[in-house]
Amino acid sequence: MSSEQQPKPKSVPGKALQDVDLDGHDLPPSPAPSSPRNGRKYALATELVYTDGGDQYNASSVPIYQSATFKQSSSTSMGEYDYTRSGNPTRTHLERHLAKIMSAARALVVSSGMGALDVITRLLRPGDEVVTGDDLYGGTNRLLKYLATNGGIVVHHVDTTSVDAVRAVLSPKTAMLLLETPTNPLIKIADIAALSRAAHDANPAALVAVDNTMLSPLLQNPLDLGADIVYESGTKYLSGHHDVMAGVIAVSAAALGDKLYFAINASGCGLSPFDSWLLLRGVKTLAVRMEKQQANAGRIASFLEGLGFRVRYPGLASHPQHALHWRQARGAGAVLSFETGDVAVSERVVESARLWAISVSFGCVNSLISMPCRMSHASIDEKTRRERGVPEDIIRLCVGIEDVEDLIDDLRRALVQAGAVKIDVDGIVAIESEDAAALAEETANGTVGQTDEAGPSS
Repeated sequence: MSSEQQPKPKSVPGKALQDVDLDGHDLPPSPAPSSPRNGRKYALATELVYTDGGDQYNASSVPIYQSATFKQSSSTSMGEYDYTRSGNPTRTHLERHLAKIMSAARALVVSSGMGALDVITRLLRPGDEVVTGDDLYGGTNRLLKYLATNGGIVVHHVDTTSVDAVRAVLSPKTAMLLLETPTNPLIKIADIAALSRAAHDANPAALVAVDNTMLSPLLQNPLDLGADIVYESGTKYLSGHHDVMAGVIAVSAAALGDKLYFAINASGCGLSPFDSWLLLRGVKTLAVRMEKQQANAGRIASFLEGLGFRVRYPGLASHPQHALHWRQARGAGAVLSFETGDVAVSERVVESARLWAISVSFGCVNSLISMPCRMSHASIDEKTRRERGVPEDIIRLCVGIEDVEDLIDDLRRALVQAGAVKIDVDGIVAIESEDAAALAEETANGTVGQTDEAGPSS
């Protein structure tokens, strides 16, 4: 934001030192502009790090205002902050910083990623229709099911990789198009720009909301592609260390931000000062973390594909929507999934890994492995998973910043130990699921490759 664009102080009756934004909305003041005044714009990696909070002591790190309340100069003239549920200087600084890097008119932070989606769905009314994907995070599916059952919301699940399939269910009753891209765990890609146009054509008042957690604002900016709302679990890449729970909402229009702020203030789900400080610290290292994680993920995806497994990762040329992904994103991210062909084999692979921690979530500096159908997506019943084409044996890898050779070596050992691969003179290769159990038993008994009177062991 240039110096000419900075909000100008404005006196408002009943409020002292009140600032308004360019649209006249009553918002906390923005940090000083970060991009230079000569017209050149800093790269996003620089913007992630650079902030200027104007602290009275010129602290290099934004202070934590760990206060629930703020003293006022009088009973009739309230200051900028009065109660932390409604606003806090540390949270304000984080929100303004996030708005800058997310290309947003306003950003808001709450206590979790699902809390962010809950706030967004408070814009819906009974009878409204929501169009969303058929491959959703389990928590998202659970909330939508609750709203359909108890809130009178009509939810349509459709394959969002097909613009025509989405367009077929859009109507003037569509109040929201809710997208994930890439999806979790099938890593399917939705055309954000085309789907946003389709939703707005069907109903100009419809809101397009995009869960951008898988890529973060470093790699994809849905608001620049026509979305109205973007939200993320700040617990993931924005934080990067799994030491804070947070949710981020960013909007294209300040008036929409006002509506969401009302819900946050009324419900009291705004992010705490200390968690705001932790998240701001994490955001500064997003670029260097993601660069390493993404490079590692590309190597690991190629390794698994080279063994013959079906790998889902948009960084691979074999991904069916490889070209679409790279038209709207600046990177492939660090989450991938693959299938062994056998649920029991997949379970053994997950349990045989050492460096790969068995855990839900992703975006952390350490690598994680999981079986979504048993963990993050277990709240979606098996029948629904089957109807939506989610393989029960699918394994999700969330790649961290460790040495990639160590990660590959650990994964190779887990695959061998689990009986997911066979060993021959050319190395190791994925095997058919019916052979996996026998090979796993031989591996456990130490008899792989031994012969008996009947000839070589199978």
